[in-house]
Amino acid sequence: MEKFKDLRIVDNFYQTSAFFPMPTILIGTVSPDGQTNLGAYSLCFPYYIAGKDYYAMLLETRNSSNTAQNLLRTKKAPLNFITDSRKYYKEAVRLGFPGETTAEKMKDCIFTLSDSTLGKDRPQIVDEAYQVFECTWDDSLEDAYKDKAGCLEGYEPPYRNFNGITSKFGAHFILKIDKIWMKEKQYDAIVNGVKASAFPAVPVDYGYRDSTNFWYTKFKRPIAEKIQAKEGDVISVIYAAERIDPNVKFTKEACAKLTKIPRIFLKAALTQMVNIAKQEGITLIDEQALGVINDKRRSEKKK
Repeated sequence: MEKFKDLRIVDNFYQTSAFFPMPTILIGTVSPDGQTNLGAYSLCFPYYIAGKDYYAMLLETRNSSNTAQNLLRTKKAPLNFITDSRKYYKEAVRLGFPGETTAEKMKDCIFTLSDSTLGKDRPQIVDEAYQVFECTWDDSLEDAYKDKAGCLEGYEPPYRNFNGITSKFGAHFILKIDKIWMKEKQYDAIVNGVKASAFPAVPVDYGYRDSTNFWYTKFKRPIAEKIQAKEGDVISVIYAAERIDPNVKFTKEACAKLTKIPRIFLKAALTQMVNIAKQEGITLIDEQALGVINDKRRSEKKK
């Protein structure tokens, strides 16, 4: 450990005590006068990703911010992911500066806003975003519905642990993803096969570090690294496949084509294949049947 220095951990440690890569997101909320407010955030990450009846993001923010106060009132928020354009990032820094009213910060906003198709009560979304998650705050968790807007000088305890007002000046919001919108180029890549040229130019944000600047890096072409199947993996696939359903069998050849599925996801993938096989009246999944099943899986993914 002689090559490392012991750095003191202080408030906002992810910025002040570390180099921590983060996304850049413009979060929309509706102000009391009905206008869409955009706030720039980096502390927004996937939260529920599998095994629940919905998917969710976690947002961390000051509880006195326009975004937090609006979420406490209306619960609705689209997460607008912007590219690394210098003018977009400069505007995101401006929108992230605290203390301005919605009318003041949105007066000269360079982004184009469009109405949501999910309802008139929704905030508008940013046309320039490459993807948008339209979300609703789940205030049922930890009884966070009891937290109300209006305390701009700090909230008194008791505090929530993970959802709602979590400290005198902090708040966490678990945002249920209602809809994911994506520009055509990125949509086609996810549905039909990802290529390096299809990745959006995503900025990596390092945050407010020296009382003078926000720091971020521009996008570079991504590098693909092949996933290598290990020898003997086909035996693991056969073992797992034999235990999914006694009425649907897999051939050895079909199992050999499934060796690149990570073991942690193998049972779920095989179960989905078996369910589709039953729908199609297939009792033996060979290479030909596997092609039919995978076509069905891809078509369901497109939907």
